[in-house]
Amino acid sequence: MGLLKWIERKGKKFKWYDFSLLKLSMFFFTLFLVAVWPGFRNLVLSIDWYWYLIVFVVISIPLMKKMFGK
Repeated sequence: MGLLKWIERKGKKFKWYDFSLLKLSMFFFTLFLVAVWPGFRNLVLSIDWYWYLIVFVVISIPLMKKMFGK
């Protein structure tokens, strides 16, 4: 089974708010990556990197339960 078919099958379990959580979690994951990237750290962000990682994990938990749970 290909990756896209797997995503389509798992996506059918999602409600409308799950897609919003997915977008929000990816936003915070991106902020986390920018925060740990040395060149952009002082230029863009002043918040410690672990806060972005914590928010990303908390927001992603319901999505992961739906994707990998029964």
